[in-house]
Amino acid sequence: MKMAKEANGRTIGIDFLFIDLETCVRCKGTDANLEAALNKVQSILTAAGASVSVRKTLVDTEQKALELGFVSSPTIRVNGRDIALELKESRCDSCADACGCDGEIDCRVWIWRGQEHTEAPEPMIVDAILSAVYGAGAQAEREPAISGLAGRTPENLRRFFASKAAKQDSACCTPGEQEACCAPSEKAACCGADAPESQPASCGCR
Repeated sequence: MKMAKEANGRTIGIDFLFIDLETCVRCKGTDANLEAALNKVQSILTAAGASVSVRKTLVDTEQKALELGFVSSPTIRVNGRDIALELKESRCDSCADACGCDGEIDCRVWIWRGQEHTEAPEPMIVDAILSAVYGAGAQAEREPAISGLAGRTPENLRRFFASKAAKQDSACCTPGEQEACCAPSEKAACCGADAPESQPASCGCR
């Protein structure tokens, strides 16, 4: 958790939720844009006597998604409200690679001023933060329609979590270790199900 410079006024709570921050280009890009937006509004927040509390959460199981009301990745919430006013997704090949899923995995598409973006646009994030500071009433009117989806985990996310869990169960060491432990042509024998029985815990990576 990161806290902006303390101020005498209220605190704006920002939650960034994602399913992967190592491979997913949309999650990584949105994370970078969030940081840029926070830097841009810092002087305004200070002048307004407000502070910002940022919490970044990896949603790695279906149960966690259900508890958090998480329906699409990535998600940014300001004071508990999703800044996206509608839910739209498209195929995300990087997430399909991350979970080893044979089928398609969809990630969020952000709609800002009539244009579609695969990463949360920096101006959209800035607008949501400033709306929380100066326009509480207007923000309430912008309650996202997707809030009605809370209470169930979409099939798309269930497929991602199930595939990633199966991939992790079949591996004997971490992704970083698998990357460095042997040559690409030897991966199947070194890191896969056919790894030597003499190396069940680490496949020679440790």
